[in-house]
Amino acid sequence: MNSKGILKAIQIKAVAALTVLSVGVAAAQPTSTSPSAPPSSKASAALPQVRPTPAKYVLLGNLYYDQGKYPEAYAAFRSAAEAEPRNSAALMGLGRTLIRLRQYPLAVDTFKRLSVQEPQNVSAQVALAQAYQSQYVGTSDRSQLGDVLDMALKVLDSGEAAARSGETGTLDLSLSKVYNERGSIYRLQGKYPQAIAAFQKASSLNPNNGIILYNLGDMYYVSGDLPQAVGSLQLAVIAEPADAYNRAYYAKLLALSGNLSAAQAEAAQAAKLAPKNPYAIGQYGVVAYLAGDAATARAQLQAAIKLDPLRYPEFYYYLGRLELDQANYKDSRSDLTKAVALASTNPEYYYYLGWSYERGSATAPADALRARDAYAKALALNPALQAARDGLERLK
Repeated sequence: MNSKGILKAIQIKAVAALTVLSVGVAAAQPTSTSPSAPPSSKASAALPQVRPTPAKYVLLGNLYYDQGKYPEAYAAFRSAAEAEPRNSAALMGLGRTLIRLRQYPLAVDTFKRLSVQEPQNVSAQVALAQAYQSQYVGTSDRSQLGDVLDMALKVLDSGEAAARSGETGTLDLSLSKVYNERGSIYRLQGKYPQAIAAFQKASSLNPNNGIILYNLGDMYYVSGDLPQAVGSLQLAVIAEPADAYNRAYYAKLLALSGNLSAAQAEAAQAAKLAPKNPYAIGQYGVVAYLAGDAATARAQLQAAIKLDPLRYPEFYYYLGRLELDQANYKDSRSDLTKAVALASTNPEYYYYLGWSYERGSATAPADALRARDAYAKALALNPALQAARDGLERLK
């Protein structure tokens, strides 16, 4: 079934939810109580059904979106956009929902429509750039995509021009959004120095924004500057103390830097702030593993995976490491195989998968062929990974 067919099915499935709103509005209409009006069962049964306004459809769409009910949100936003084609809130909501439904080309088309309609709308330009990034990340075969990341950068050039020609009172805020997205695109392109510079510029324009500080800290971390990463995430936590994502990531960075006591306290607080957030729960497990608390690590990592089995390969990786430490080779291989399936470009994941196959037990015998294959893949991804090279040497 093509994209339009899939979305038509989604809309049919979700339309019943929207009907509730229409019925509720109709039921709220006052009935006549005039003494001159004769009683009529037919008249009372035939209450007029008032179609919700586009604004009410947008409100309903936002409600469903916040609840994670994306098919219903799609139906609401689409109804609003069909009733009022130039409704920017409806188009923005529709595009965001299409991304959640993995309908990336339609999301791009929706944001293009909004950008053409409102060329001075910086948020529309930023949203279009985000749609291009989502399309790049969410597409396994990128050979048909073209230079979508370069296209996203060009869109942000238009966004910057729109910001500079707009109201001066919102200039810094608008430019911070543009530079933040530039940093995200440079990160995807592997241009780490440019990404750091873009995030630094965004942060200088909007210094108390936790999202920008998170992105800057993450970029420092992937580029190998752990002290700067810790400092940036600490500022993110200070800026938004109730944000569980920032605090959970800060906890992991503290643990990696050797400050295990503070890391455990921050991780526990993040999990307390968002007990149903798989990222916060999973990072609590990661910190517990790094601190040597195997029982807490296992419980938290398994809970995070149960909440979201496909989004965080890192949690399978650490659970696999835990099983490997305890010589549970069968379970370790299973977890690490899932980790590399979800993150096939991570050499460290392949290395530990190879290690799990190199070792063995009565219930899970060693498999030198699979170990060599995993080590070879790790080395292909990172020729400087000496541990993988040593593994291949041992298995010659």
